[in-house]
Amino acid sequence: MDSILSALREYISHIPLTDTHEHLTPEVIWLEQEPDISIFFTHYASSDLVSSGMPAAEMARFKGNQLSHDEKWELLEPHWLRARNTTYCRSVDMAARDLFDLPGLSRETYKTLLERMRDVRHPGWYRKVLKDKANIEISILDKWTPHIDRTLFVPSVRFDEFATVSNRSELAAIAETAGTSIYSLTDLLKALDLRFKAGVEYGMVGVKCGLAYNRPLYFDNTTRHEAEIVFNKILKDRGNGPSWQEAKPLQDYIVHQIIRRAADLGLPMLFHTGIQEGTGNFIADSDPTLLNNLFFTYKNVKFDVFHAGFPYSRELGVLAKNFSNVYPDMCWMHIIGAKSARMILDEWLDLVPANKILGFGGDYRFVEGIYAHAQIARENVARVLADRVERGDQTMDEAVELAGRILRLN
Repeated sequence: MDSILSALREYISHIPLTDTHEHLTPEVIWLEQEPDISIFFTHYASSDLVSSGMPAAEMARFKGNQLSHDEKWELLEPHWLRARNTTYCRSVDMAARDLFDLPGLSRETYKTLLERMRDVRHPGWYRKVLKDKANIEISILDKWTPHIDRTLFVPSVRFDEFATVSNRSELAAIAETAGTSIYSLTDLLKALDLRFKAGVEYGMVGVKCGLAYNRPLYFDNTTRHEAEIVFNKILKDRGNGPSWQEAKPLQDYIVHQIIRRAADLGLPMLFHTGIQEGTGNFIADSDPTLLNNLFFTYKNVKFDVFHAGFPYSRELGVLAKNFSNVYPDMCWMHIIGAKSARMILDEWLDLVPANKILGFGGDYRFVEGIYAHAQIARENVARVLADRVERGDQTMDEAVELAGRILRLN
């Protein structure tokens, strides 16, 4: 077993990864920011600190710019010691160790970490981390920005604001961005067409839907008339507009319109499912089985279903087994829980054709986290495949082929 695992680790370390999902701040903006250990807690690890008992007010102070670095450490330390066992937090330790040559994040190392963060703050750090250290060929960036480095990233684009619009000021903002006027549902759809046109010119390779943070993922195929009734109420409303429940017919209609435009362009739909970032969420809203009707309706659209649908990963595996247009994506999953990710991948390899599993997406706002996530993902894939070779489920040659599919080719 040790020789099999060692051989697979070595092979997998040389695979240039396809990274399916990132939120990384553009380097030109990052260069203007003052180094701060709170950067490593912009998301994910901060959720585990809150879960461990860190009050929200303390977290806000920790992330703010009013405290000294020493005062920030005093706030962080007791919660860090409680939560550093999680994969979210272990990723921070890994980044400190591998990229800054420190044993991890601690009272003894945080000042040195800050110094070394300052030392690397120069153009080219992103390339060094993503290409030289993480061996990532290309990353799909979930961000519409003029500062995208096309040698490192290609973009996916969201149009969620067209579905969630709930008052006249939001309509005005959409109209300004699209460069048109909106007085009717027809005008809103015209604005959507203009934004899609801009997205094509921007080079988008997929259309992202993140509405699981706002509402359940079931989207009825509502009529234009039902949607128009809601739109007209929004147009007449002088307040904050309807709740999502009241606005649901319009939201559902627009989501279907977005999918149809993606279909016309031959672009995949990327859906957030499963766990949501932060704490205190309505997890059931993100159940991927709620998308079942879309898979039936739009058989010519490829659905890239994010975050392994966790904790509904078995259900996502069954959906991918049932529908040729459903692709289960492990972006974020390896840092949600390393062992959970291994169990999911192993089960999916029994359930799902190997050409459909997307094995890695960093899903980070800071580049050092992407590196750490990539290392955990490579280790997970190596361990799962080594176990399968040891059990006789795959030959070594098949395991090598699977690694290339999961981490790059798919």
